Amino acid sequence: MATQIKFGTDGWRGIIAEDYTFDNVRLCAQAVAEYVKSTGMAGRGMVIGYDTRFQSESFAAAVAEVFAGNGIVAYLSDRTIPTPTTSFAILTHKAAGGIIITASHNPGIWNGFKYRPEYAGAASPEITAKVEAYLEDAQTKGIEIKRVPLEQGLAQGSIVMIDAVTPYLKQVASLVDLQAIKDAGLNVVVDAMFGAGIGYFPTLLAGGKTRIIEINNVRNPLFPGMHNPEPIERNLTALQRAIAEHHADAGLANDGDADRVGFMDENGVFINQLQVYALLLLYLLEVCKRRGPVVKTITTTVMADKLAKLYGLPVYETQVGFKFVGPKMLAVDALFGGEESGGFAFQGHLPERDGIVAGLFLLDMMVKLGKKPSELVTHLYDQVGGHYYDRLDITFPAEQRVKVVSRMEQARPAEVAGIKVIGRDTEGGFKFNMEDGGWLLVRFSGTEPIIRVYTETTHLDKVQDILQAGKRLAGLA
Repeated sequence: MATQIKFGTDGWRGIIAEDYTFDNVRLCAQAVAEYVKSTGMAGRGMVIGYDTRFQSESFAAAVAEVFAGNGIVAYLSDRTIPTPTTSFAILTHKAAGGIIITASHNPGIWNGFKYRPEYAGAASPEITAKVEAYLEDAQTKGIEIKRVPLEQGLAQGSIVMIDAVTPYLKQVASLVDLQAIKDAGLNVVVDAMFGAGIGYFPTLLAGGKTRIIEINNVRNPLFPGMHNPEPIERNLTALQRAIAEHHADAGLANDGDADRVGFMDENGVFINQLQVYALLLLYLLEVCKRRGPVVKTITTTVMADKLAKLYGLPVYETQVGFKFVGPKMLAVDALFGGEESGGFAFQGHLPERDGIVAGLFLLDMMVKLGKKPSELVTHLYDQVGGHYYDRLDITFPAEQRVKVVSRMEQARPAEVAGIKVIGRDTEGGFKFNMEDGGWLLVRFSGTEPIIRVYTETTHLDKVQDILQAGKRLAGLA
């Protein structure tokens, strides 16, 4: 087989029709089926969900056929659903795990295959390695793909269509004070980014004084008007315009599978992912009066450490990806976990990113503290000081990777943009800790041929200089 299937930070992704084919999706499903059978949990069945991308429902049906062919009941969603909705269905059905057909935030030519074990969070590196071992055997030695045709499976009960949405909405209503948000009379624009989160905010917040204006709320696998369905500033010009047009109090956005959130203030100013991480943590601590360990990735804000210190809480840092965050949250019974990508998870819900719950928590924070989004950021900075962040995504030829890695391995800068470097960490990337408490990180994307350069600093005027210094260290300036 020409394609070498490897799982990145969250499953396998490929370009549709080039390497993301029905044959390869079935191969992934067979590998997962072999792993599930090896755990003794095959009798519990597997949940299958899918997003709004091109032919996602057909790829999901192909996965269901393979599970059915392996004697594993396939609980197949009856509609497009977000990743957290699929994950919650694993718990609802007490299933052995689940598959989500999605490429999350990637451009429209991509699709993907996410695997969730029985705990309903991203598969740990240890579990992923076992699934990949089956894949490697299949690709080198061959493997029989066992299948039951969809209609036959439905008729005999080995494929069961399920409503995963209703139990998920009930769960969300138990986590958030929806009535308070409904009664607040807010004017909120929600950008569904043509993705699987379409309709969730209007449904959850219907029937009160608060008004929800949803945009980009039809299925369109091309994701027009944006580079990719990732809720970061460059993709949210439509949201920014709508906030101004409707004189909105806030703007929210979810990515293609609605496990990430983006946040804009009442002036159409983007509140970056590190600020949102800190705001959500502050919400749990100050508004909800909850306590517990905190989990963050190496790309996430040092504001977490400052808030945790104020409240006497431990912080655990992981490599990038919820395959590290989720298992760590379970291991330490964390209050909160999150990463720089805009994905956040909450104790008492799922060890999984949930952009819908995160968005609702941000609205509840506005209501309970009586503050506009811009005022929430000021309130945060009053406690931890100003922190400023940005990131560069640099596409590069694959053949340059070895040279870039070599340059970074040798890099020992004494200072970056005039700020003294006081430490270096190579776990999950090349990170340089700076005297002001900030940091510079250079790392490769786990899903695309992209090098990411990140920084967080207490010096607003240094952000771009630090990023350019990172590019120079990698030899990409």
